[in-house]
Amino acid sequence: MREDQPMDLDAEACYRAIATRDARFDGRLFIAVKSTGIYCRPICPARTPKRENLAFYPSAAAAQEAGYRPCLRCRPESAPDLGVWRGTSNTVSRALALIEKGGLDGADVEALADRLGVGERQLRRLFRRHLGASPIAVAQTRRVLLAKHLIHETRLPMSEVALAAGFGSIRRFNETFQQLFGRAPSTLRRGTGAASPGPAGEVAILLPYRPPYDWPAMLAFLRARAIPGVEVVARDGYTRTIEVAGEVAGAHGTVAVRPATGNALRATIQFPQLSALPTIVARLRRVFDLIADPEVIGAHLSEDSRLAPLVAARPGLRVAGAWDGFELAVRALLGQQITVAGAATLAGRLVAAYGKPLAGGVEGLSHVFPGPERLADADLSSLGLTRARAAALGSLARAVVADPQIFGPRRSLEEAIVKLRALPGIGEWTAQYIAMREMREPDAFPAADLGLMRAMADRKGRRPSPGELLARAERWRPWRAYAAQHLWASQGMSYDRGEAPGDDRSPLRPLHPARLAAGGVRTDGDREARDAGARRATGRGGARPGRAGRRPVAARGRPR
Repeated sequence: MREDQPMDLDAEACYRAIATRDARFDGRLFIAVKSTGIYCRPICPARTPKRENLAFYPSAAAAQEAGYRPCLRCRPESAPDLGVWRGTSNTVSRALALIEKGGLDGADVEALADRLGVGERQLRRLFRRHLGASPIAVAQTRRVLLAKHLIHETRLPMSEVALAAGFGSIRRFNETFQQLFGRAPSTLRRGTGAASPGPAGEVAILLPYRPPYDWPAMLAFLRARAIPGVEVVARDGYTRTIEVAGEVAGAHGTVAVRPATGNALRATIQFPQLSALPTIVARLRRVFDLIADPEVIGAHLSEDSRLAPLVAARPGLRVAGAWDGFELAVRALLGQQITVAGAATLAGRLVAAYGKPLAGGVEGLSHVFPGPERLADADLSSLGLTRARAAALGSLARAVVADPQIFGPRRSLEEAIVKLRALPGIGEWTAQYIAMREMREPDAFPAADLGLMRAMADRKGRRPSPGELLARAERWRPWRAYAAQHLWASQGMSYDRGEAPGDDRSPLRPLHPARLAAGGVRTDGDREARDAGARRATGRGGARPGRAGRRPVAARGRPR
């Protein structure tokens, strides 16, 4: 579908969906009742109104901009974010990602459009076509719904709710709710069983998703890559230290995520600045891939006979995101040529040396991951890295300091890859990996990955070339990242543990095995020897001419 093609809603089909309270449409459309001025979710328990009294909207923002207020029974703020437009407009997807990060908090729509490489009128037109609302209305609706969620789910004072939801003042907060609901925001809390803040002042909120959700697979991925001192995976939950750029200098905290009753995760956030809450919630939604619609993605990928059984085996598989782009890029560079566990050990050593100590004690958590300004001019040679590798990390840090938005959404996936590959030590595989996890590009796809080619081998064991695999993957658009996850999982890999091709390595010497062994970091030598033997047996690969005793080319540069 072209980006400027209308997003039509079949009114009769929508009415059938709400008449049967079909949960599959929850979050994909919203129903406005003309006689009451209220908009609801398709699963609202209220009596179904007459067809002539209803209007249908593709987003909560569209309904709210049309003058309707949120229903107090079905609570639209609790619906999963699964608009029917998703997958039809990359520009709108990237714009929403920026809005979630606060892209309109201190800037206007023109500035947002400039970051996306489109005109302001074009961006407004795309929002109107796909969401039925303007960018400003979308940002305002997100703010109102977050505030309403906090009113229902917590006992935070109204002044703190206003601050946490992003309202500039308590007066503006009160005026907005008076206009929408005809009452003060505090009256919405009466009679609710909202939970009080924890003993340390933490805030617990629900993050809804569309089932199924493969939570064990997500935890397995995070557990394998947990950075000592920064992340802990235990007791069916994930906990980490956090710092939010732009907040008060030195402010840091923790967040813990675990399954909740129903189709939601419960996040317990402890952070001294409540104004950072929208940013933290947006990041958590990206890390745990909560906006994915597995039904739509699975149906599309299942049209390919090779992917259909894989999707059936893992219907809730998600693409794990990253908390921070710089953290992800550093870990990718540290993980080249060594195992996943070895990369985590090196990252933990980096954190212990340069991370900010965590105030207050949480078992297993001791530091916040160092920002680029901390590593830009640091001497990293003591970590067991070669001078060249340490220099690459320093160059990466300085590049991020110079351009803090380097890992932000771009006008296209192609532009993002070009920008990432210009960074020190980052090749095609790593660029696609960062685009997949940090930039949340659902179509990112490392076509030259050895694991993907192995998974697509025919019955005779012949693997497709990168070009052949890329051609086959055309039918998987715009969900190629999810196809890659299923292919990796089919090979028994640790979720996304692909193998970078030889041309993805950076122009750096491999990490010295003696240095790594001295630090207790295990190299991938055994696996590389096995892979090299397999290549010799099939007549492919081998050592580079004139480089006797060096590792095979295809074994280098494997980001973790």
